[in-house]
Amino acid sequence: MKKSLIIFFAFVSGLYLMSCNRDEVNTVEDDLTESVQLSAARIAASTDTVTKQKCKGKLTEVAAADLPASTKSYITANYAGAEIQFSGKDASGQFVVGLKLADGTHKGLLFNADGTFNKALEKYGRGAKLTKVEATALPASITGYITANYAGYEIKRAGKNDAGEYFVAVKKDDTVKVVKFSAAGAFVEETTPPAHPEGAKGKRSKKGK
Repeated sequence: MKKSLIIFFAFVSGLYLMSCNRDEVNTVEDDLTESVQLSAARIAASTDTVTKQKCKGKLTEVAAADLPASTKSYITANYAGAEIQFSGKDASGQFVVGLKLADGTHKGLLFNADGTFNKALEKYGRGAKLTKVEATALPASITGYITANYAGYEIKRAGKNDAGEYFVAVKKDDTVKVVKFSAAGAFVEETTPPAHPEGAKGKRSKKGK
């Protein structure tokens, strides 16, 4: 009987450890996916037609929690269930906010310095939404550029927006970078995502509950 109990507890412990390991793997995968999506959202918000016309200078990132109360109230009232993927402020104090709506579509909004709504971004949705691309399906110019310029890095995630531009997450040890390429496969820019994207934090907290 005692031997049976030992075997039983060993079996249960093994299942628990396997579950924990799966959760850790899923968290890493979530982080990488979120990093690619977040980079695409940031760039889409910064380069939208309205942003270029209305904003003054480069956008400085602002935490969603630090947005004006009127801005957050407007989003809550008009876009229930939306996730703030990006928020930034220009030199004149205007705010740009990129949203992922409850139906999976994307929306970009411009707010005045006092937090009141100004207008919607014109092309944000095309740049922020990504379709997954397998590493083996990436153009040779992209994989060749990464091999030549990111020694020791491994391609972990890739996506393409509606304009055909590529966003590729590469990882080396604990360092992740997201590299943007044009639809033709030419290098555009590199971004370094935060260590723990906000969306991934939320997923981890839900798992822990």
